[in-house]
Amino acid sequence: MLRAKFILILIVTLILSSNLLILSCRSGEGPVTAEVVIIPSANVPLEPNAPLWKGIPRHLAKLIPQDLVEPRLTKSSTAEVEVKALSNGTLVAFRLEWLDPVKNDLPGPARFIDGCAIQIPSKIAANVPDPQMGQEGQSVEITFWRADWQAIVNGRKDSIKELYPNATIDHYPYEAKPLEKDPALQSEMAKRYSPARALGNGREGPRDSAVEELIAEGPGSLSPSPNPTGAKGKGLYNSKGWSVVILRNLPKDLSPNNRSQVAFAIWEGAHGEVGARKMRSGWVPLLMKAEGELSKNVQ
Repeated sequence: MLRAKFILILIVTLILSSNLLILSCRSGEGPVTAEVVIIPSANVPLEPNAPLWKGIPRHLAKLIPQDLVEPRLTKSSTAEVEVKALSNGTLVAFRLEWLDPVKNDLPGPARFIDGCAIQIPSKIAANVPDPQMGQEGQSVEITFWRADWQAIVNGRKDSIKELYPNATIDHYPYEAKPLEKDPALQSEMAKRYSPARALGNGREGPRDSAVEELIAEGPGSLSPSPNPTGAKGKGLYNSKGWSVVILRNLPKDLSPNNRSQVAFAIWEGAHGEVGARKMRSGWVPLLMKAEGELSKNVQ
């Protein structure tokens, strides 16, 4: 009887193992890896649905609530994010994909926005900084993407008419007809009614990029990067969730012989997540393959 149970358990285990193997090697998907593997490629696509992403090794980064500092997230939402990476030796593209049943890309009172971020130590060292946004003397570089910024880049105007379609207005003062003959004066007038923009706050209003580059040395120290590199991002939403590509400079000193670390964060707007309230990962080893390795994945 015990032997029969043992055989049954063994058979079930083999079936489950086989199913997991099939899932990890299904058509169009790359193998699941224990680290984020950057594959060499002449092309680093910004398009999340580019055919080049098929077959690239993927890492399933497990996420936990940010409950170390206020404001904390007390309930879990997004369980994991799938990550793939490609590099041409100068730039690196990270493709993040996660489940999200509700699209949240419209700002406003009591509204929260979907987003994601990647975090990398500013310097490769034996002792990595704290995964919760680094620590004093050990900074981290963060590239942050937001769904509302993506909507603006895609063409949605940043005005009351688009954000509140049921509102009735005649016009903004800076849209007055006499000002049309003087673009400089019109631009100056527009700033008077957009104080954040007048102060140089680039986080609101019209944008030409869906991402921003930040730096931090611990919670509460987040600030714009003093040396932005022109990072880019593009996100696409379908009925299952988001696929986002973040394109940035290859981390300094990262090479096939010199590993680094990477961490991820996801914000689910429908779950009321904003700022420090987010799902995050710990550090994940970041490995760069040498030229020619796994070349079959980047035909």
